[in-house]
Amino acid sequence: MPRPDFSAFLGLTRSLLIYYGQPWRRSSLKRFYADLIRKGDLVFDIGAHAGSRSRTLLSLGAQIVALEPQPVFADFIARSFAGEELTLLRKAVGKEPGKVDLHISSRHPTVTSISSSWISKVGKTSGFRNVTWDRVERVEMTTLDALIEEYGLPAFCKIDVEGAEADIIAGLHQPIPLIAFEYIPATMEIAEEAVGYLGKLGPYRFNRVEGERHRFVHHEWIAADAMLAEIAGLSGQTSSGDIYARLKP
Repeated sequence: MPRPDFSAFLGLTRSLLIYYGQPWRRSSLKRFYADLIRKGDLVFDIGAHAGSRSRTLLSLGAQIVALEPQPVFADFIARSFAGEELTLLRKAVGKEPGKVDLHISSRHPTVTSISSSWISKVGKTSGFRNVTWDRVERVEMTTLDALIEEYGLPAFCKIDVEGAEADIIAGLHQPIPLIAFEYIPATMEIAEEAVGYLGKLGPYRFNRVEGERHRFVHHEWIAADAMLAEIAGLSGQTSSGDIYARLKP
């Protein structure tokens, strides 16, 4: 069996190839974000991972608060973004502040999660057949409310945390103008909960991006009920994506 440090190195290398090794995708992402983000906007990058989204947002002039609890990736961000308009917090985000177990997959670090129930469910699906969560680290957990109190209300909050999306949004008690969170068909109930929480927070409209296509599925943004009906029909599919929620002007 590979040593833990070697497995972590392989996992970091895998992520860097995925997120930085395809420059055409990064160009597409920049064009996509350019329609959503303005120079000087404050952005929360929850689950920053290797920092590829933060890098793109910085190139548009945004100010970033990036949260990444995985030590190897937090170290990478600290080295790579030194001197830039990025504040790095080595914390998880959830419904309540405190401490939480971070379940790390050294070889597949993109699916590291604080949600043991999410791991139990996706671990039984074919897409996660070769994934092993081989390390657990106790990490500090904060909330969106606490982040807003310290850094201000962001124009955009991106959430990619493998199963804790609904819990993070449940810990928010004021609307953020634009929020994006990942959905996975095998655990679509998490996305449904998140949409439900946002519907109670404010007059949100919704849209969706499939995979890494960096374009919205709908020309017009849709109501919460319509998005819930749509994602209910995605549970049998295999492609993940992101749901965007935007406050009505």
